[in-house]
Amino acid sequence: MPKNNSIKSVLIIGSGPIIIGQACEFDYAGSQASLSLKEEGIEVSIINSNPATIMTDEVIADHVYLKPLTVASIEEILQERKIDAVLPTMGGQTALNLAIEAEERGVWEKYGVKVIGVDTAAIEKTENREAFRQLMVDIGIGVAKSKIANSFLEGKEAAQDIGFPLVIRPSYTLGGYGGGFVHKKEDFDAALSHGLQASPTHEVLVEQAVLGWKEYELELLRDNNDNVIIICSIENFDPMGIHTGDSITVAPAMTLSDRCYQEMRNQAIKMMRAIGNFAGGCNVQFSVNPEDESIIAIEINPRVSRSSALASKATGYPIAKIAAKLAIGYNLDEIENQITKTTSAYFEPTLDYVIVKIPRWNFDKFKGANRELGLQMKSVGEVMGIGRSFIEALQKACQSLEIGRAGLGSDGKQNRNIEDIMDKLEHPSWDRLFAIKDAMRMGVPVESIRKVTKIDRWFLNQIQELAVIEQELKRYSLNNIPKDVFYSIKQKGFSDVQIAWILGNVTEDEVYERRKELGIRRVYKMVDTCAAEFPAQTPYFYSTYDGENESVPSDKKKVIVLGSGPNRIGQGIEFDYSCVHGLIAAHEEGYEAIMVNCNPETVSTDFNMADKLYFEPVFWEHVREIIDLEQPEGVIVQLGGQTALKMAEKLHEKGIKIIGTSFEDMDIAEDRGSFSDLLKELDIPYPKYGVAESAEEALKVANEVGYPVLVRPSYVLGGQGMSIVINDEELETAVVKLLGDLPGNRVLIDHFLDRAEEAESDSIYDGEDVHIIGMMEHIEPAGIHSGDSSAVLPTFSLSENVVKKMEEYTAKIAKALNIRGLMNMQFAIKNEDVYVIEANPRASRTVPFIAKAYGVPYINIATKVMLGTKKLKDFTIVRKLEGYAIKEPVFSYNKFPEIQKELGPEMKSTGEAIRFIKDLEDPYFIQLSREKSMYLSK
Repeated sequence: MPKNNSIKSVLIIGSGPIIIGQACEFDYAGSQASLSLKEEGIEVSIINSNPATIMTDEVIADHVYLKPLTVASIEEILQERKIDAVLPTMGGQTALNLAIEAEERGVWEKYGVKVIGVDTAAIEKTENREAFRQLMVDIGIGVAKSKIANSFLEGKEAAQDIGFPLVIRPSYTLGGYGGGFVHKKEDFDAALSHGLQASPTHEVLVEQAVLGWKEYELELLRDNNDNVIIICSIENFDPMGIHTGDSITVAPAMTLSDRCYQEMRNQAIKMMRAIGNFAGGCNVQFSVNPEDESIIAIEINPRVSRSSALASKATGYPIAKIAAKLAIGYNLDEIENQITKTTSAYFEPTLDYVIVKIPRWNFDKFKGANRELGLQMKSVGEVMGIGRSFIEALQKACQSLEIGRAGLGSDGKQNRNIEDIMDKLEHPSWDRLFAIKDAMRMGVPVESIRKVTKIDRWFLNQIQELAVIEQELKRYSLNNIPKDVFYSIKQKGFSDVQIAWILGNVTEDEVYERRKELGIRRVYKMVDTCAAEFPAQTPYFYSTYDGENESVPSDKKKVIVLGSGPNRIGQGIEFDYSCVHGLIAAHEEGYEAIMVNCNPETVSTDFNMADKLYFEPVFWEHVREIIDLEQPEGVIVQLGGQTALKMAEKLHEKGIKIIGTSFEDMDIAEDRGSFSDLLKELDIPYPKYGVAESAEEALKVANEVGYPVLVRPSYVLGGQGMSIVINDEELETAVVKLLGDLPGNRVLIDHFLDRAEEAESDSIYDGEDVHIIGMMEHIEPAGIHSGDSSAVLPTFSLSENVVKKMEEYTAKIAKALNIRGLMNMQFAIKNEDVYVIEANPRASRTVPFIAKAYGVPYINIATKVMLGTKKLKDFTIVRKLEGYAIKEPVFSYNKFPEIQKELGPEMKSTGEAIRFIKDLEDPYFIQLSREKSMYLSK
């Protein structure tokens, strides 16, 4: 069936702020769907309250409504604009719940809006645990033994009937919230109460726990002709018992027999057809008994899921884009394959490579948090590695994590405490993968590890091979490693850093030069969806050591944009937004824009966003070889947060041009001590400070500058490691911990300005003119991280004198640091005195917020300034904000009920929302203003 021509305008519902369990994969889906509908000449409106994402940018949709995700907001849009259809499947659980609420209130019917992409009755069948269980029984699909409970008494009766261990699954929650395993009868009452309270319908499923079974996911698409295709099979490395969002996953499935896979396919298609008559995407999760390969269904999601973004990047098949076209009437055979451009979308991708996803956690931000993984998702981001083998992809994923590891072990950071290692195997947390390798290195048998972890032996054998290679490599010196052995080691994903550590007394550079001499270089393969059966037209590449190089550099002038890696607290989707605009701007200025990033959730790693995409770790060895191949005019590090910025020193050492602010100038700003020295030269007020390399030095400095003091390491992001202390004893503890966690770093000790106001500015400097793009006043005082503070744009209570000083200091510092492009400044204000806290010579997390508030593409402007193709005077900047915009931080504390929720210098928020007010008489603002007064008077 061709496109439904009655649909002229579509409303896409977004997922709101980033929270644990619902991250930027839904913004990726919404962005892709919007662009797909616009291709068809459909007018697209988006409602979403998240200012940090590219989804809420005018390059994505015709009309963007930065409003709270409520039925009232939807009604406002429907009154203002003629909307023919609503697509709620791209915004995760938040969007689906909102669509159902609007339907129950009769909103869609009242305004003549058709719900597309999903059958709302299907949502009820899948989200209501008892309805889903009964449907599976009716169609002959296996399910775990379970009973529904709407009260405490019913839950107790269910547990008695089923027996322990049990799993409690609340209805209508996201990311496993409120759920958990109960191993002992004594723990059941508390877990049941928590589950009932977590469910908005006060309903839980009490279910048999199939702990140790294997877990799989299938991603499906169906069209209006009832054609169903399987896009991707995904296998969880971790067995049942760990939320799939917290599990390492592998595609395609590695340990599944063909018989079991075909049965799983058949069951998934049967399930999708049984839940409703709709065209679009669907995610199905199964559990498989490792003894006899019997299958039970876990759940089905009739929407784009968390795994859809991963499956899209893994296969090159743009699920959300195709799902959007199916929703408006097209069939699969009527849609062009986006990769080959010559075949249709009615095909199942074939992979001749392996992908591995590893989640990224931020337990260090939540002191006292329960770090054991279970049914409730706790990760804040993820990375994906692509390789010709599982083990190569696994090592690349480890290199992508931004946790200081050079691969899976073999880097000097291994654990040698066998008791601690065995405890980590039994109680899975973020580092169990590394504990497995450490156990093997210490001689623990594979079978013993399998019994404790229940991880499939095939995966463990693959990791065991790494431990064997490490021992074999120690027999050689760098100059006598045979070429074939060296080549084989690189095929297994070993980085030059790992090889140098194993060999001892050699450097990473020496290993790199030696393999260059031997002719062992990376080649780049195309992600083509069809195992090279048809030629691909899309420049989407990964590296490996196998055969010919498929990435042929062009003779165009080009620029490489380094991405921000995995999302984590302090470095989120706002940096991906910056990278996307950087790519667009570079392309507009005539450059071939090349992206390097490893985050599967984001828009920057979409295959049609850059002129060329390298899905590779933002890890020096990988970046260096891409630069060697492409020979760009320069590299942009200013847009990818601290991940990209950390590459600046290496680039500088190797003589590779950094586009924008130079490394030397960035280094002055990043090194807290050097920056304070600069402020002294410029006669700009700053808190008294000192630098220490030991606890003894720190005590001396603190007594000179005066308590309370702020203790922090140089080169930090998101306030990592910062603390405020009030006496010698607290100081000694803080400094010893910092130097232990970050060896070789220096500790900066600032006098803390108690009860001071905080403000910040973002600006662009082109070498001649400074343009302050936005100046924000914080509600919370100095001492609470700016990312955790509500910020009001423009300032509302600071005097004209204070604002002028902030403007003056911003201009002075931009010129002194010789900034080219963006700079973020943070200020503390006390008794009308303005103190400079820090300057960040890069895109900050607040630039997208300012850009959305004012309606100005500031990253685009800044990138062109960095490239030197434009000056600020070449732009006409017109701000559209009437009234004030407020940035509201959003937290995911419900995942960590055991921790203290007090805010401080270390950032804890996972996302943000934007709110607009017309004037200072707004009741919401009056409440914020009262909070500010209260904070400052404490």
